[in-house]
Order: sequence, then structure tokens, then C-alpha cells
Amino acid sequence: MERAPFHADVAEAPAGETCVWLDTSDGVRVRAAHWREGAKGTVLLFPGRTEYVEKYGPAAAEFAARGYAMATIDWRGQGIADRLLDDRAPGHVGEFLDYQRDVAALLEFVRAEDLPEPYYLVGHSMGGCIGLRAIHDGLPVHAVTFSAPMWGIKMHWALRPVAWTLVTLAPPFGQGHRMVPTTSPMTYVLEAPFEGNVLTRNEEMFAFMRRQLIAHPELAIGGPTLQWLGEALRETRALRQMPSPALPCLTVLGAEERIVCAPAIHDRMHRWPGSEFDLVGSAEHELMMEGPEMRDKFYRRATALFDASR
Repeated sequence: MERAPFHADVAEAPAGETCVWLDTSDGVRVRAAHWREGAKGTVLLFPGRTEYVEKYGPAAAEFAARGYAMATIDWRGQGIADRLLDDRAPGHVGEFLDYQRDVAALLEFVRAEDLPEPYYLVGHSMGGCIGLRAIHDGLPVHAVTFSAPMWGIKMHWALRPVAWTLVTLAPPFGQGHRMVPTTSPMTYVLEAPFEGNVLTRNEEMFAFMRRQLIAHPELAIGGPTLQWLGEALRETRALRQMPSPALPCLTVLGAEERIVCAPAIHDRMHRWPGSEFDLVGSAEHELMMEGPEMRDKFYRRATALFDASR
């Protein structure tokens, strides 16, 4: 495997990462990294839309401190994985199931590197959507923790039929690459001020994300395309029809969530026997980017579940 760039200057990650390029089954090049420290098992961390390996450097340190190795990925179309359009700004995908090709490449990498078993999953936002599908497809994990999983997209009820019309008509007319109206080609954390942002209430972590993208703008993507939105709507609709896996699960959601559809998460957790659901007050979308106490609680609860599921 060919070594890939890793921006240690902004990652706040443990030393000793392995960062490589991976080729998926359809010829897309994605980037993956792992931190081997920890003998209890390996956490597969599935990032959200717009995210990239370096953002989860602190997570690698947290899991290592609790005895777990960690591996993560730049999904196709984001970070420094292959972009799928000539314009690098929009977040785009051909089919949502293509992300499962990236999952397969990550799993092959983890096995080739002989990272410690058993494996566990942490899925944030879009990574929670990709992760739920992967579990149904046989991802060999012993337990899962979801952070604000994208099992639906928050949208005013009056806009939903408009959105479905746009995403249905745009691709056949060659317009699937167009960005969703009201979204921007600039990445959110560089465009939005801290005050009122929808990601975190912790100014230090918001600044951490900004520093990464100012130093390395090639990591950034902007808003999604109509093709991405249509695929996401269809995938979340399909997942809603599926039963909950027979797998130990913890799902954590900020009470102030404004990005993903909270009722879809409540519905799924009501239908997941034996699962744990934690609604965290005064928290936004990114539980792993909130204040120190919330972050510590997230990692303690996740690893407690993993410890009990070995």
C-alpha cells in the first residue's frame, strides 16, 4: 500500500499513525489511517459528510487511552480521497451504496495490518447511515456507538416534497451535480461564525476544526449536490424499513440537534431492543467536538459498551 499524506501539524493525534491510499473495487482512491496503540480491539470510526482523517486525531488518542486501536477513512468525494466531480467544492456521490465499497477497502486494510480484534464501530452523522447499512451487510463488529446518526435529514415538512421533486428531476436532466439550493461551495466551519453554529457549543473545538481547514484547505468540501441529497433521502428511507440489528448499541444525540432528523433516531432506538439511548442536554450535532466533560462521557460510555461486548 502506498503511503498517503497525513497532516500531523493540525491533527492533535497520537504519534505512530499509518496513513495510506486504498483502491476501492470500482477504482476510486480513498485515504485511510490507523493508530495501533491498544490491545482490546479496534474501533472503526466512520466519519460524517465533509469530514476527513485528521479531524479524528483526538478520538484516536481517547480510544488509545482506553485500550483501543482506531482506524478511520476519507470517504470518496471528501478529504483528500478522489473527488467525483471536476469542481472540488460540492459534496457528491454517484450512489449511496458506493460508500460500502469504501467500507470494504477499509476493512481489508485493517485486516492486512493485523489490527487487534474484535472490531467495534463508531459512526457519526453520515457515518452512522453508512454504518447501519454496513452492519446489515455483515460488517464484523461486536458493538456499535452512533453519534447523531443520519437516519433522516432535518427538513421543514413543507420543503420535503420540493426536495423530492428536485432530486428526482435533476439527474435525468444532467443537473445532479448542481449544489442543493441555499448551500454554499465554502465549507461550513470557515463560513459560519462560532455564535449560533449548528456543530458545537465549545469554542475551542470549533477553533480546532477551523485551524485544520485554514492550514489545509484541500481537505474541505462545501454543500451537497442534488445527486447526493437524492441518494441520501432514498438510503435513509430504505434503512427505516429494515429491522434493528441484533447488536449491542449506544446512540448519543445532542438535545439541540439541527442537522439530522431527531425523530428518525428516536424511532430507530425505540425499535432496537436492549440498546442504550442518551439525549445530551445543551449539545449540538458533534458530540465528539463538544466540551471536555461531554467528550469524556462519550468515550467512557462507548468503551464501556465495547468492554462489555468483547
